[in-house]
Amino acid sequence: MFLPYPVIDHLTPAQVETWEKHFAQDHLERPRSIEEGIWRRTQAPGNAEQSGWREDAHGRRRIVHYRYHYALDYTFPVPRLVLSDLYLYHSITGPRADMAVYAKNIDDWLDNGRWRPKGDSLQHGDLQVRVAAFDQHPQDERADRATPAGYRTIDICFTSDGYEVSRTLRNLPWDVLTGGMRVREQRGRPAYADDLSELLNFLPFHVELGCGTSIEAGIPPLHYLHEVYRVTARLDNALTQSHLFTLTPQADLLIRELLMGAAAKMPELVRMFRTCFTAEPTPAHHALKALHEAGALVGPVITHNFDVLSARAGLEECFVRRYDQKIPPVPFVDGAKALLVIGLHADRREVQRRARERGMKIFFVDTEGLEENGVFREYPIEGAREGDTIVRQAAIPALTRLCRLPNMPSSHPTGPDTRPVQAR
Repeated sequence: MFLPYPVIDHLTPAQVETWEKHFAQDHLERPRSIEEGIWRRTQAPGNAEQSGWREDAHGRRRIVHYRYHYALDYTFPVPRLVLSDLYLYHSITGPRADMAVYAKNIDDWLDNGRWRPKGDSLQHGDLQVRVAAFDQHPQDERADRATPAGYRTIDICFTSDGYEVSRTLRNLPWDVLTGGMRVREQRGRPAYADDLSELLNFLPFHVELGCGTSIEAGIPPLHYLHEVYRVTARLDNALTQSHLFTLTPQADLLIRELLMGAAAKMPELVRMFRTCFTAEPTPAHHALKALHEAGALVGPVITHNFDVLSARAGLEECFVRRYDQKIPPVPFVDGAKALLVIGLHADRREVQRRARERGMKIFFVDTEGLEENGVFREYPIEGAREGDTIVRQAAIPALTRLCRLPNMPSSHPTGPDTRPVQAR
């Protein structure tokens, strides 16, 4: 396994310019050359259906945290996009007997994967791995959190050779865990509309983007990462869908895949960032740009997406999908009358709650479902309320139609993926 790992072997001059303008800048609202994800899965009464919690079966836990650094590499005549540094941390807690079997499996995987001792770690090419076992995890001691009797934790940490792991980085997933399990919102009785014409009565408006616009641009949905990192086991049929937490060592394939063949796993690990980088703004992003230029849309685009497509369409971004801030600040503009939420299932960063507190009306553009294997699966917006309006469409048709509505102040959104849209 060699690093830097090539993500795109030959970058065009236009791609180099995109990198330098939108990904390499260190003064932006977040380091866009870094991809990061955290999942913490625990057993609790509130998630019993997914976690298998019972009075006599509880206390299992699994944490996955990754942080990848990307860069341009000029070693070869043509610049490459590469994964330059890697950090992947995995912690699993379970009954002692299960963990003993897991520890034996890890030893076998290390041996079969030809990992070799180096200091206090093991090494395979440019990757290092450290394995540690605890009866009481240091992070549980730090949080004064009890470990169930007879349970044990095994930590595995992969890093690129020479990568310095800061205390802040080590603590981050545990700080997220301490924040507790998210309580699902209670849905009210929102109204449904065929289009966004009612929004004309609530100008100017802010916009909040979820993954809907990203999926339209060809970027995998979030559940792709759940599958790559074995966060959930998807049990699907035509009528039901269950996403069960992966909490047992027997069901956890991630560590086996990495120890037995990290190089074979790498294309899956870097696919999300590569696709975000190669994607282009859609007609929806260009429509938002036109609405902003016309003064109908105000403030930065409040986004949960790390694809940078709003910025690449010429809009300022406020990135709120953060781990270091549970409720990140949002720069609402005084006088904004509405918040348009596009392709976002739940108000995890409480943007909508804060907008309601300011007296803003909430509009949703959302298909309220996903097409998977030819089957449309219902996925209703979690916290839509009385007084909210839902337009059950994808972003591109809803926003381009919004620009065409009579009396909508709008410029002409243009771009490589759309024809000019004119208000009639």
